[in-house]
Amino acid sequence: MGEIDIEVSLPPQKSIPVPPPLPCTPAQSCSRNPRALMDNSPLMGVGSISAATQNLLDSLFDEGFKADVKITTDGGGLIYAHTNVLSLASAVMKKILRRSKKQGRWRFLAIRGVPPDAVRVFVRFLYSSRYERDEMVEFVLHLLVLSHSYMVPQLKRKCEWQIEKGLLNLENVTDVFQLALLCDAPRLSLICIRMIKRNFEDVSATEGWKVMKQSHPILEKELLDIVMKDDNWQKERLRRKDERKVYSQLFEAMEALVHICRDGCGTIGPRDRTFKCHQPPCSFEACRGLELLLRHFASCKLRASGGCLHCRRTWQLLELHSRLCADPRSCGVPLCRNLKEKMKKHTKKDEVRWKMLVRNIMRTKGINWAHVLQPESFTS
Repeated sequence: MGEIDIEVSLPPQKSIPVPPPLPCTPAQSCSRNPRALMDNSPLMGVGSISAATQNLLDSLFDEGFKADVKITTDGGGLIYAHTNVLSLASAVMKKILRRSKKQGRWRFLAIRGVPPDAVRVFVRFLYSSRYERDEMVEFVLHLLVLSHSYMVPQLKRKCEWQIEKGLLNLENVTDVFQLALLCDAPRLSLICIRMIKRNFEDVSATEGWKVMKQSHPILEKELLDIVMKDDNWQKERLRRKDERKVYSQLFEAMEALVHICRDGCGTIGPRDRTFKCHQPPCSFEACRGLELLLRHFASCKLRASGGCLHCRRTWQLLELHSRLCADPRSCGVPLCRNLKEKMKKHTKKDEVRWKMLVRNIMRTKGINWAHVLQPESFTS
């Protein structure tokens, strides 16, 4: 048989069309900016379900179609709901509804101690995870209690966030702090404590503080202890900061002392030469004061009798240098070697005091003891 040639005519190639974008998943819609969603929409929620589904759930709650639960509130209020929805949204409600006796097709659930409108906002959130901004602002503390009591963590987190970001003020911080303790909200408790510490005088004059003082005196005492400890800590921090500053100044003075006695300060004037007007400025800030102090020490007539305050300070600086100096034989500071020998005659109490001062200076500067104040380490 002969070969048969088959010619296949192909249609001209066309560009493959771009597929439509995939629908946004719940995780993607939440990851965009959940807080912006909560702030900008009139009906705010978690954004994990579509708006159409949320509207359907809202309609189911508003119309009460085939409802089988009656929720009673203060003032004779009545809210219709569905057992399946409440049971799925709250494990606490699930147990309560299971134990309640059924009357016909109805089960009864009583939520007392909060405004009826707050209960309605709470139950609506169980259906569609949404709430209105004004209602959240008005009933946020009640919703915090309800979400904790009936174990609805999503609503609890939203209440904490709303309180933290704008609803917490000096007037209600005491009440919010007590609720945060009762509702196991540690972050909110910490934020309240920080506000109370920063504004203690204003907070202690509010009506909420006075009520807490009468109803929970132990809690007031604990807050006072926290404020006092924080105040003491601040004072101690400032004291240590001032100490570190003094130790740092003493170390710089020791550096300037070696610089003056070994090289002579180029700004103030070397020991054996005249002052030069165009000399570059000295890098040691303590040079001028130390130079004047040493010149006074050399010419003071009261030095021997110990009646001059400036001379006593000079003696103390010289002795401090001698304790810091690692090589007194080659050191150019006056009396360094003699003061090293004189240390052996000091009392034990004075010796401990000097050692503590030297240790604190070294610790403040972070310098190794083996390399402290060696004369060859200084440059003019």
